[in-house]
Amino acid sequence: MFQHLFAEMNEMLREIVAEFPTAEGTRRNELLGKYNMLHRLSDDVMDEWLSFAEKLSQFRESADVAAQLDGGMKEQEAPELSMDSFARGQGYYKLLMYRKCIEQFKLVIRQYPNSLAARLYLAMAYLQEGDGEAAWGHLGHMLSLIRERKLKAMIYNAMGCIRASQARFHEASELFGLSLQHDPALPEPSVNLEVCRKREGKLHFGNQLVSLL
Repeated sequence: MFQHLFAEMNEMLREIVAEFPTAEGTRRNELLGKYNMLHRLSDDVMDEWLSFAEKLSQFRESADVAAQLDGGMKEQEAPELSMDSFARGQGYYKLLMYRKCIEQFKLVIRQYPNSLAARLYLAMAYLQEGDGEAAWGHLGHMLSLIRERKLKAMIYNAMGCIRASQARFHEASELFGLSLQHDPALPEPSVNLEVCRKREGKLHFGNQLVSLL
C-alpha cells in the first residue's frame, strides 16, 4: 500500500544526498525545497500513522471478540500486541525511525520482558543503528525463550553476523555452526562461514528473520 510512496520519497532523498554537497545557486535551492517537502511529508505520515494506531488500539480494547493475530496467535497469548507503544514502535520501524522505535519497544519489554516480537524489533532496530552489542543482548534473551529449531537457527546466524562484523571470526564461526546444527537447510550460515574463512565478503543476516517483523 505504501511501497510506491516510500519508493518515491527514497528516490528523491537519494537525489538530494548525491547532489547537495556540490550543488550551487538555483539547483541548491531546488534541493533544499525538496528536502523541506520530504521533511513535512514524513511528519504528516507519522502523525497519520500514530492516529490510526491509537484508533486501532481503542477498537481492540473495546471489541467483544479478540482479533485473530498474524501467525495464528490469539491476543491473550501476546497481550503486548494491544499496547499503543507496540503499534507506535512498529510504525517507527516501518518509517526507518529506529531511535524512536527503540524508545517505544523499551516500554513494551518493561511490561512484557519476554515478548519475542518486541525483542526482535529492538534487536533489528539496534542493528540498523549500528549498536551490535545492544542487539546481541536482545537476541540472546530470545534464545532462552525459543524452542522452535528453525527460529533458533536464524537467531544464531544473526548473532554470528554481529561477532563477524566485530572481526571476532572464531566466535562467529561457532555461532554459524550452531545455526546449521539447528537448521541444516538454512542457507545464510554456510555463506557466512565462508566470509569468516576468507576474512572478507558480505554477511547475510537472513531475510527470513527480517520478514518476521
